[in-house]
Amino acid sequence: MVTGWFTGEGDGFRLLGTCCSACGSVFFPREDVFCRNPGCDGGELREVPLSRRGRVWSYTDARYRPPSPYVSDPELPWEPYALIAVELAAERLVVLGQAVPGVTVADLGVGMEVEVVPGVLHADAETTWTTWHWRPTGVPA
Repeated sequence: MVTGWFTGEGDGFRLLGTCCSACGSVFFPREDVFCRNPGCDGGELREVPLSRRGRVWSYTDARYRPPSPYVSDPELPWEPYALIAVELAAERLVVLGQAVPGVTVADLGVGMEVEVVPGVLHADAETTWTTWHWRPTGVPA
């Protein structure tokens, strides 16, 4: 998907953000030019791995096929998926992402603990586009 937004595999999979050395603000998606905190004069931005776990802040389901640049085969029937906004444990930052396949809004609740795992956004004969998914803790891979 987007280079530099995540790294690793399996239990080592992490979203990557940036942290301002002057004020300690953490950003996702990453920021490589300036501190987004309006009260900060700016400092050096360094890459930081984000928490693997957080709590469901909000959720909904995507019942329609999004427009381009979302990639999906228009010949196949649309399959809804759950979208989860997760407040990361340490950073107190909310990150949006899809639930792992098979997890629906009926399986979710505000405050539930989830963890980030690698997922497939789209695959064709030549390329697999990797992204992140949120999985409720205790749900096997």
